[in-house]
Amino acid sequence: MEIEGHTMKCCCVIGGAGFIGSFVVRALLRKGRHVIVVARNEVPTRSLPDNVEYVPGDFGDKYFIRGILRGVDEIIDLAYATVPKTSYDNPVQDILENLPPLVNMLDVASGFNLEKIVLISSGGVIYGHSFNTPINEEHPTNPISPYGITKLAVEKYARMFHLTHDLPVVCVRPGNAYGETQKPFIGQGFIAAAIASILRGLELTLYGESGTVRDYIHVEDIAEGIVAALLKGPPGSIYNIGSGEGRNNRDILDALQPLAQAEGLEVKLKTLPLRKFDVPVNVLDSSRLSWDTGWTMRIPFEDGIIRTWNWYRDNRSV
Repeated sequence: MEIEGHTMKCCCVIGGAGFIGSFVVRALLRKGRHVIVVARNEVPTRSLPDNVEYVPGDFGDKYFIRGILRGVDEIIDLAYATVPKTSYDNPVQDILENLPPLVNMLDVASGFNLEKIVLISSGGVIYGHSFNTPINEEHPTNPISPYGITKLAVEKYARMFHLTHDLPVVCVRPGNAYGETQKPFIGQGFIAAAIASILRGLELTLYGESGTVRDYIHVEDIAEGIVAALLKGPPGSIYNIGSGEGRNNRDILDALQPLAQAEGLEVKLKTLPLRKFDVPVNVLDSSRLSWDTGWTMRIPFEDGIIRTWNWYRDNRSV
C-alpha cells in the first residue's frame, strides 16, 4: 500500500475485533501498519480506530479469503469459535468450527507471497499437566481438553504448511489474558468474571480450596508479544507469551479484596470440588521470545489489576 511516497505494509488481522485482537490492532498501528480486520459480524463487536479497514465475512470461505489476501503482506489469525468449556460440551463441534477454516486459510495463503503469518495457540491449555514450572516451549504437549487438542492440531497444520509449502508461519502460546474490555461469564477469563461478579453482587464459584494456578498477563503485553513475533520471529518458531509468575484464584481475589472494600462491596464465594479437566498449575517461560525479539512484559500484575478493576467499575453496563 502506497502512503505519501513510501510503502506501508498491510497486515490482515483475522478476529481483530475480539478482546486480544483489538489490542493487537492498536499495537500494529503503532508500528506503522495498515490494518485490515476480518470478522464474522457485520459490525465490529468492539470499537476500532477510524483508520482500520473492517471487512465482515466468513474467513473459512476460500474465495473470500483469497480476495482479502490480495495486497496483504502479513496475517495474524486470532479467530477461534470456542472456549474450553464449550469444547467439553461438544468436542466434535470444537473441531468442526475451528480446524476447517484454519486449514482453508493456510491452504489459500500458501498461494500468496506473504512475509509472515502468526497463529495464536494457547500456552494455558496446550501443555496439559506440567512436569516443572515455568514451562518452556520444549515441554511435552499433552492437553487434557478438546480445546487444547484442537489448538495443538492448529500448530501441527501450521508446521506442515511451513515445511511443505515454505509458508512463513509463527505460532504463539499466550498465557491467561486479562484486562480492560474482556467480556465476563463466557467460560474463560477468571479475572473478568471475578470483577464483574463483585460489582454485580453475584456469588463467584471457586473449584478447589485455592483454585488453579495460572499465568495471568495483561492483554496489552500479549498484544505486544504477538506483534514482536510477527516482526522478528523466524518462520517455524513457537513462542510462549507469559509473565513467568503463577497466581491461584485466591491470590486474584486477595488482590481484588481491597479494591472491592473501597467501593463498599464484598466478595461472595462458593467453593466446589476440583474439576478433572482443569490443569492444576500453568506458568510460562517466555525467555525465547525475549531473546529472539527483545519483547519484555511491561505491565506488572499489581498495576494491571487496578487498571482492569477501574475499567469495569466505570463501565458496569458492559
